[in-house]
Amino acid sequence: MMKNSFRLLWSGQMLANFGDVFYIVGVITFLYAATESAFFLAMLPFLNTFGRFMSGMVSPILMNRFPLKTLLMASQVSKTFVLSTLAIWNTMGHVPVLGLFLFIFLIALLDGWALPATDAMLPRLVKKEELVKANSFVSIVTQSTQLGGWAIGGLMASFLGGQHFIWITFILFVTSTVLLKRIHDPVPFKKETGEKRMIRELQEGFILIWRTRLFRVIHIEMAMQAIANVVWVAAIIYVYVEEVLGRSEAWWGYLNTSFFLGLIAGGYICSIYHDRLENRMRLFMIGASLVVGLITFPFGLVKIAWAALILTFMHGVFDQVKGVALQTFLQKEATEKQLPKIYGLQSGVFSLVFGVATLVFGALTEWMGVQYAFVISGILLLWGTIYLMVNKTAFPEYSDKYEVKAHS
Repeated sequence: MMKNSFRLLWSGQMLANFGDVFYIVGVITFLYAATESAFFLAMLPFLNTFGRFMSGMVSPILMNRFPLKTLLMASQVSKTFVLSTLAIWNTMGHVPVLGLFLFIFLIALLDGWALPATDAMLPRLVKKEELVKANSFVSIVTQSTQLGGWAIGGLMASFLGGQHFIWITFILFVTSTVLLKRIHDPVPFKKETGEKRMIRELQEGFILIWRTRLFRVIHIEMAMQAIANVVWVAAIIYVYVEEVLGRSEAWWGYLNTSFFLGLIAGGYICSIYHDRLENRMRLFMIGASLVVGLITFPFGLVKIAWAALILTFMHGVFDQVKGVALQTFLQKEATEKQLPKIYGLQSGVFSLVFGVATLVFGALTEWMGVQYAFVISGILLLWGTIYLMVNKTAFPEYSDKYEVKAHS
């Protein structure tokens, strides 16, 4: 039953992710055709980030009151309804830009609690000793969906209009909803008893992370990583390609593809060698963190295009190894009751951190130059590595006989 539910979870999320990519492609088509404005296109990631931040921050309240499966279903059903309304409105007549922004924000808002609910449910559907393999596999599926979705979407965009993309997304969302409905959550839901003020519920995740050394170290490292990884967003890579490599716009696509292929390769390596990784996970995590920092630090100075491709691929590989290790440590050491609150906080805070960091690094790129943006990013990542080394005792060492202790 657990393996079947795990398959339903990742396949349902895969279809939902494909739908999300196609929906974004369709919306970009709408916006550019209606406005031909870069500013309005830039509003898309802003609204996505802000919507996910808001819903991520209130997700602990929802998770205290509803089962994870109910939240997943509610999110997907609501997104399907909102998307169908947009598709019907567009079929009947032109959707104004403000109306389109409203739909973008609503879908981001509904999506904000789906990801933490999915992450919190995954450890319930696989055995503890299979978490590394499961996280690696889900990561491969997610990154392949991103890479393949944008590639397929780009090709389809030249043949189909935005309206068709919206309807394709609607079909994918409906199918995803059917699959998610069949998931069996083996952990019975227990609604928290006693009166709690909502502000206290919102603080639970912060308090839990700050008072538990392992969780605190993981999230400080994740925050530094989220800020540093802003240099890989499209706007900064585009400047790098033009100003440093001196290549055409196509190289932005090549670097982006190389990075995603690295993430997929890293997930595949973790999946194949999951036993070795689990038994020495702390060492692999710190080693991968160091390599990522050493790659990023000089990257902005590299002017040879093929070398940039190799470095981007290697960055993706080691970034994936580090990410799988951090995720697995968290899932092994947090209880089933703690994980939803932790992931809810992650979804909200990291969306805000990434959004603000994008603006800051964009300004630094324009003010100091793109090379310095990568140098600063590399310094942050190397600081993160030193931080992990100093706090390595916070991370337990696992073996084949390790049994996870319950945390209150």
